[in-house]
Amino acid sequence: MSRYFTEDHEWIDVDGDVGTVGISDYAQGALGDIVFVDVPEEGRALSKGDEAAVVESVKAASDVYAPVSGAVVEGNAQLADEPALVNSDPEGEGWFFKITLSDASELDALMDETAYAAFVAKL
Repeated sequence: MSRYFTEDHEWIDVDGDVGTVGISDYAQGALGDIVFVDVPEEGRALSKGDEAAVVESVKAASDVYAPVSGAVVEGNAQLADEPALVNSDPEGEGWFFKITLSDASELDALMDETAYAAFVAKL
């Protein structure tokens, strides 16, 4: 499984042609206590960069963007009842949605973990 990051602090774990998407630990830390998450519906078609989900914290509301194009295969229903999972496990159980990649070459424009760590260090 490969993990990639965007400059908007989304991550995507790719396994075959399915990607699991969430926000980075850095992003959840910047947002603070998460109080609400709205994930995309199954079957929704997304293009890279589309607004895919919404996350609200005590500080702010923020959009979560699709790091790649494809169709949503699953939204994390657990976040409706437990939005704090994004704080406690942002890069694990706090994932937002799964997407079938329509163009795997879009991953080439994303950062790997080393590049993302360097990116965050400059912020």
